[in-house]
Amino acid sequence: MTDTSDIRFLLTIQAGGSLLAAARALGVTPSAVSQRLQQLEARVGARLVDRSARRLRFTDEGALLCRRGEALVHQLDELMQEVQASQAGLLGRLSVCAPLGFGRRYVAPLAADFQRLNPRIEVALTLSDEPLAVAAERHDVIVHIGALPASNLIGHAIAPNARLLVAAPAVLRRFGTPQTPEDLAGMPCIVLRENNEDVSLWSFAKGRTTRSVRVPAPLSCNDGDVIRQWAVEGRGVILRSEWDVADDLRAGRLVRLLPGWKAPDANVVALTHDRAGLPRRTRDFMAHLQAGFKGGAPWRLARTPEAG
Repeated sequence: MTDTSDIRFLLTIQAGGSLLAAARALGVTPSAVSQRLQQLEARVGARLVDRSARRLRFTDEGALLCRRGEALVHQLDELMQEVQASQAGLLGRLSVCAPLGFGRRYVAPLAADFQRLNPRIEVALTLSDEPLAVAAERHDVIVHIGALPASNLIGHAIAPNARLLVAAPAVLRRFGTPQTPEDLAGMPCIVLRENNEDVSLWSFAKGRTTRSVRVPAPLSCNDGDVIRQWAVEGRGVILRSEWDVADDLRAGRLVRLLPGWKAPDANVVALTHDRAGLPRRTRDFMAHLQAGFKGGAPWRLARTPEAG
C-alpha cells in the first residue's frame, strides 16, 4: 500500500534523474534511497525504475505511477491549502502567463495589486509572445487575445477588443487611401508574427461579403510594440488590436483605414484548466482580473480618427 509520501519520493527521483541527486534533495544517503525504492517496488509488486543504465529510466509502471500520482498529490495539496485558506486567508503560488505588451500594460498592475491585497499569495507572472505555447499546463491562468485553438482549457471573458487597420498619415500621402481590401496589396504592410498564424493573409467582412488579401510585408516582428512604433514612423500599414493603437488614434499619430470593413475580433479571455474545481486563489484572481475591466475596456474610443 502506497501513500502520498511514496509518490513524492518517486517524483523526487524523477526530478533529480539519479539516486544521488534524490539523496541530496531528501537529505539522506544514496543507499537509503535505494533501499526505500526497493521496499516500494516490493509493496507495489512491480519494478518501477530501471537502474541498469547510466541514467535512471522509469518503467512503464513507474512512469504511470508518477504521472497519475503527481495529479493526486497536487489535488491533495490544493485541498489542504483550501482548508488553511478558509482559516488564514489566501495562500499558495499563483502562476499567470500573458502576452508581452498587453501583459505589461494591463495584467502586471492587476497581478501586483492582487498580491498586495493577498500578501500570502506568491504571484509568478510570465510574459510571452506566445502564451499558449509556453507549457500551458504549468500555469494557473493564461491571458489570451484572439481566436482560440482547440484545447481542453476553459475560457473566461475579460474584455472586448477589435482589430483595426491603421497607418500613419504620411503613408496615406505617399500611397493614397485604400478604398477596398484589395488596395492593400499595393501598400507596404507590417505584420506581427504570433501564435503560428498565417500573418500576411488579412481577412475582412462587410455585411455578408468577405475578402482576404495577401499583403506585402517588408517588415515583420514578434513584438507588437515594435510594429506599432514602425507604423507610427510611417513605415507601413498594420492590423492591430485596438487596445494597442487607441492612444495613437486619439493623438492622430495613426489613422483608421477601411472603417466599413471589419477584421475578426481579438477579444481578451483568461484560460484555466477547470471551471468548478479551481483553487480559491485562482477563482479570486479571476474575479480580480474581470473586475479590472468591469467599467468597460479602457481602450474603447469615443471617437476614432478615420481616413476618408
